[in-house]
Amino acid sequence: MKSRLPAGFFQRSVLEVAPELLGKILVRKFDDGHLQRFIITEVEAYSGDGDLACHASKGKTPRTEVMFREGGLVYVYLVYGIHWLLNIVTGKEGDASAVLIRGLQDIDGPGRVGKALRLDKSFYGENLFTSNRIWIENAEKQVKFTASSRVGIHYAGEPWVSKPWRYILISPE
Repeated sequence: MKSRLPAGFFQRSVLEVAPELLGKILVRKFDDGHLQRFIITEVEAYSGDGDLACHASKGKTPRTEVMFREGGLVYVYLVYGIHWLLNIVTGKEGDASAVLIRGLQDIDGPGRVGKALRLDKSFYGENLFTSNRIWIENAEKQVKFTASSRVGIHYAGEPWVSKPWRYILISPE
């Protein structure tokens, strides 16, 4: 059995955590007790340090409050009124950074990820270290990845649009 990632893994810079999530195993225990494991294949980093594409860039709101807590918590939000997107809060308390999970093995796109995991508002603030329904496990393999600009953040302008903070798994070694 693989080990659950410790809280300290998430309580570092979002730019360290995001690429290191690639190849890790996202585990979801559904209400019927069924466990499913997914390899994380694509992520995007959003930094509380001035990043205008980050939801927390306008300060603490009821929507973003969890981002201001310490890393290792789940930040979910609804887009287009239908898709719950999964984000992992990173850093120390007050950093307001998070990693968007954009893809899992055989599941491309953050909306599809949320649907496959059957996410809803109840996951907001879930602690990945203690949760009985969602967590991330370590993977023993080293991975190769590529970095590119993030998707759908034109509103943020430069330099945020061009930051290479989208990480995509190429292959485990």
